[in-house]
Amino acid sequence: MSPMTSRLALPRLLLLVLVVAIAAGSGCARFGKMFKKGDKNEGVPVEQLYDKGHESLMDENFGSASETFQRLIAQYPYGPYAEQAQIEMAYAQFKAGKHDDAISTIDRFIRTYPTHRNTVYMYYLRGLSNSARNTVFLQQVFSLDTSNRDLSSPMQAYNDFSIVAERYPNSRYAEDARQRMIYLRNQFARHEINTGLYYLRRDAWVAAADRSKYLLETYPQSEYQSDALAIMAEAYTRLGNQALADDAKRVLQQNDPDHPWLSGGWPKDPSVFHRLNPFARERRGVSSSSTDPNLD
Repeated sequence: MSPMTSRLALPRLLLLVLVVAIAAGSGCARFGKMFKKGDKNEGVPVEQLYDKGHESLMDENFGSASETFQRLIAQYPYGPYAEQAQIEMAYAQFKAGKHDDAISTIDRFIRTYPTHRNTVYMYYLRGLSNSARNTVFLQQVFSLDTSNRDLSSPMQAYNDFSIVAERYPNSRYAEDARQRMIYLRNQFARHEINTGLYYLRRDAWVAAADRSKYLLETYPQSEYQSDALAIMAEAYTRLGNQALADDAKRVLQQNDPDHPWLSGGWPKDPSVFHRLNPFARERRGVSSSSTDPNLD
């Protein structure tokens, strides 16, 4: 072969190699797609998707149920199956402890179907989710007293239950919503008591008296009204305002003659462990307690 012929053959050889490489790459890509695992729920009829998600929910496989309902809503965003899927997905997310996701799903449902017959249930479920939001893990691990924590979510839960009780008074959820409102109201009152005790321990007598007055005005007939009167009597005594101290003491004696403040045994100073442990329950100053209703 002449040198000229060799020079002409070389580009042809490189071109052939390039073509083979491209073809091989394309073939590998197609081969890979043949074995690539796709979404097992993609393209499944809406009835089958709903039945699959509902079955997972009944089996308490909440993660799988939520995933299936999400696919159903994405593929079939309108119609009765999509409506029911949102309701059951919100419940699955709540039971899985994904309270932020549950609330997002509930809010979307309420905006889309404000007059739906199950809207009352969604308000009720949002109340449950807000009650448990950001507290379940901490309570279980550290036994935290939630009355000492941020109350924004419990406040929202109270509003949710209030909507259920006031807008839908004859619904199956109304009575339970009212009971949960009572519990939350006592938690809010307890929060004020803990704050008042904090001021007492720091000799902030005016702030302690004001906090007790606020509790009595805002949460009358709560479980902690006697504690509020005791803090008020103690604060006014320390301030030297004997007239107001005697008034608070007299009302306390009438309403709760066995309150430990009257015998000088309340409030007790926290132990060193409680002062240093941010996760300890602050029960040292509260004379009564309330029990959280079980979340459904």
